[in-house]
Amino acid sequence: MSTTQRIALILTIIGAINWGLIGFFQFNLVAAIFGDNTILSRIIYGLVGIAGLINLGLLFKPNEEVERSPEARTTK
Repeated sequence: MSTTQRIALILTIIGAINWGLIGFFQFNLVAAIFGDNTILSRIIYGLVGIAGLINLGLLFKPNEEVERSPEARTTK
């Protein structure tokens, strides 16, 4: 996983936590920290949205763990 994808994943997780807080407790963490409807909060929301788009590529990337090398396979 590249550095860009890791940063995007972290931002996506932050966004998911914020949406969970909104859904369960009606508490918007981004608005509480950066202010409601400020340019900084809009930048944060934009970055989280872009990160979600970057992470869409992870859905179509083959999983390396599924493709095992012949040495890793055990015979029964």
